[in-house]
Amino acid sequence: MSFKHFMQIHSTVYGLFALALFFVPTLLWPLYGVQVNDDYAYFLSQHNSIFLGGVAIIGFMLRDLDGKSHTAKQLLKGLLGTNLLGVVITLYACLTGVFVGFGWSDPAFFALLSLLSAWQIKQISTTNASA
Repeated sequence: MSFKHFMQIHSTVYGLFALALFFVPTLLWPLYGVQVNDDYAYFLSQHNSIFLGGVAIIGFMLRDLDGKSHTAKQLLKGLLGTNLLGVVITLYACLTGVFVGFGWSDPAFFALLSLLSAWQIKQISTTNASA
């Protein structure tokens, strides 16, 4: 998968979740076993969308980087770290019973994005080593 294609997919996924957490948190969170039962919880969901949307915007804005550059590799390392943090936090939520039902998809989702990020880093490293 090309760097540009990966960044478009990654940004789209993060962007869709940002929009969902902002506009329909009362529909999305119950799928994970979490209730949005007051204005504060509603706002915190919307607040989360800042960061998800930010990652989406950064990835989208940098999708045209040369996929072999040091900057692209550093961006991918940042995304890998972000996704690994997502694995840890959402797995913790599942193991402690905060996330139930569809909630188990979150650690799997972040793990998949982590693997894809690592694969992209490996592609860049392999390409740069042979150049």
